[in-house]
Amino acid sequence: MAETLKVTGMVISAMPVGEYDKRLVLLTCSLGKITAFARGARRPKSQLLAAAEPFVFGEFSLIPGRDAYTLVGAEVSNYFMELRENLTATCYGFYFLEFAGYYARENIDGTELLKLLYQTLRILCKKIIDFKLVRRIYELKVLVCEGEYPQCFSCAVCGSSEQLAAFSFSRCAVVCENCRHKEHGLKPLHPSTIYTMQYIVSAPVEKLYTFTVSPEVFAQLDQVMSHYLKLHVDRHFKSLDMLELL
Repeated sequence: MAETLKVTGMVISAMPVGEYDKRLVLLTCSLGKITAFARGARRPKSQLLAAAEPFVFGEFSLIPGRDAYTLVGAEVSNYFMELRENLTATCYGFYFLEFAGYYARENIDGTELLKLLYQTLRILCKKIIDFKLVRRIYELKVLVCEGEYPQCFSCAVCGSSEQLAAFSFSRCAVVCENCRHKEHGLKPLHPSTIYTMQYIVSAPVEKLYTFTVSPEVFAQLDQVMSHYLKLHVDRHFKSLDMLELL
């Protein structure tokens, strides 16, 4: 019999399989994104019943198989039950799970992405920052974790870090005031918007959700992120459909 592994992670999706089982997708620190089957998890008296649900965070005991793992136990640290008390928070939470699942990969260290996801769900539960801002901060920081984020510290044309004034979607980077005339289709940005992007990119996860922005700055950040993701993400997230209805 294969040796049991213990991994720290979070359930990012759960799907019924057969009459009593569940197919789980876990985001873990050491193994990245993995598939695990929870046998009998849908039985009322199953020890895995509570652990085999989205948002559950803790230490999972797994037995490796040829194509997937088998979940045999779990020590749950957080169920994020507060999310289920607010429909809007729940919808955002499911989107954050789905977004993380899009970028996570098997056998690729998932520590930073998992840490970001955990902290973001905690902020949703606390309801201290507008959920729309939380979404844009989270999306940009996920891109940072994956090394695909837009360049926002220096001009894409001349390399200067001074007088940054607009965003070029063709270059996926900011452009300074002196080079604006050399580019087409730029999105003008307030200096505070550029600073906000720089802060999100550079701040540690623990200090990520410690600020708010003006309506003007949020509108610009929202437009930049919306356009950027349309250009670089080839997935339609089902959870966004529900958010758009709220």
